[in-house]
Amino acid sequence: MKRIGWLPVLGMAMASAACGRPLPPPSAGIYVTNETAGTLTIIDAATESAVATIPLGKRPRGIAVSPDRTRLYVTLSGSPNAGPGVDEKTLPPPDRRADGIGVVDVRQRKLIGVLPSGPDPEQVAVSQDGRLLFVANEDAAQLAVIDANASRIAESFKIGAEPEGVAVTPDGKLVYVTSEEDGAVFVVDAAAHKVLTSVPVGPRPRSVAFLPDGSRAYVPSETGGTLSVIDTKQLAVTATIDLGGLRAMGTAMAPDGRHLYVTTGRSRMVVIVDTATNQVAGQIEAGPRPWGIAISADGKKLYTANGPSNDVSVIDVDARAVVKRIPVGAGPWGIALARP
Repeated sequence: MKRIGWLPVLGMAMASAACGRPLPPPSAGIYVTNETAGTLTIIDAATESAVATIPLGKRPRGIAVSPDRTRLYVTLSGSPNAGPGVDEKTLPPPDRRADGIGVVDVRQRKLIGVLPSGPDPEQVAVSQDGRLLFVANEDAAQLAVIDANASRIAESFKIGAEPEGVAVTPDGKLVYVTSEEDGAVFVVDAAAHKVLTSVPVGPRPRSVAFLPDGSRAYVPSETGGTLSVIDTKQLAVTATIDLGGLRAMGTAMAPDGRHLYVTTGRSRMVVIVDTATNQVAGQIEAGPRPWGIAISADGKKLYTANGPSNDVSVIDVDARAVVKRIPVGAGPWGIALARP
């Protein structure tokens, strides 16, 4: 059993049959974490069909792609699922041995190891040089910084309670982390080894998306039904976009920066925001409880992970309609695109 750092590999699987060599990766892949199933589904973007399933471990959720597109990093958590309607007092204690960052080799289509992560990792982002991983540890109210080459936690920062969304600014200099309980975004300068500030936003912020030029950040408030617009130079909210009470969650910025797409969970919709006016420009019904969202490199298609229906919706952006639903594993959560 191969190891990376101090955690054992939780499972390995060939992407093809039990015998023989794995198939080559798709020219463009859509990678979906299945929280309930503990797996990763690989979808060929050209055929829009699932081509492989990889066992990962407990509760895979957040997913990020290395800059060279050769690896995927997936958060794995031994904390029990405390979703909507679950009484946390009835849950078993967390299995901290299961916490870690799964490392998936894109070309081999298999889990090659698990990095240490800190307790209950939820989302992960990667530095521009691929050397550092930034992990939101929900149970510990901290941001862990992992040295991917040394397979160790290099540093951690105390931030607000229940951190979830984590994103690196387009210039690679700062890390933004959302705190659900504090209703704030914490801004970390990893190179200077310090938390610069916290920016109050709407209640229960879930993710962060930046304009391509990095001038603004958009942060959805799930329980507030709004989007906070942060001026990244002032590090202050300059506008709040009303989403009409829809439960804003995941975000995907169009490659040209003209539109932001926001999933709304139990509201079923993807909201379209015009970034020139910071106004809602429309919405698309995606499916049951869409959370994770990704956009194609040409900006023509959106993909949403629909947890209750165990599938991914393919949305034609121009038509503003779902054109296909792709079955995946149980409880799809996170989604990312990579072109090997």
